[in-house]
Amino acid sequence: MTRDEACKKIHDIATLELGVHETPGPAATARIVEYAAYTTLRATSDEIAWCSSLANYVVDNAGFKGTHSAAARSWLNWGVVLDAPILGCIVIFDRKDASNPNAAHVAICDHPDISNGVIRTIGGNVSNQVKIDRSPITKVLGYRAPF
Repeated sequence: MTRDEACKKIHDIATLELGVHETPGPAATARIVEYAAYTTLRATSDEIAWCSSLANYVVDNAGFKGTHSAAARSWLNWGVVLDAPILGCIVIFDRKDASNPNAAHVAICDHPDISNGVIRTIGGNVSNQVKIDRSPITKVLGYRAPF
C-alpha cells in the first residue's frame, strides 16, 4: 500500500462519519462516545473536545495505530511529517484560546488544494458535529501521514 492509498483509506472512513452530531442536553451521542473509546480519556459524554477522538477512531479503523490521546496536538508527534497536504492526511491546527495555550484542532484533509490559502477538512467537534470545514492554512501546525 502506498502513502496515498493509506491516506485515501483514512479519508474514506472519515467521510462515512459525516453528519454525526452531539445530542443536546445531558444525553450523549453513542457514536461520539464510541470515538472517545479510542483514546485514553474514554469519555462517556459528548460534551468534550472530541476532534482527536474522531481522528483516532478513523485512523485505527483504517488499519493504522493512532495516538490514542484526546489531545489534538498529540498528532504532531504521529506518523511522518508531510511538506504539503494529501487527501486523507491528518491536519493539525492551532486554535487560539487565552485560557489554554495548547489548544488545537485535528482533522482529515478532504481537499489538498491550498492555492487559495484555505484547506478543506473533515473534522469532529466542528459546530458540534462531524462536518466539512474550511480553515486558513495560516492556522496549520502540520500535516501527517501514517508512513
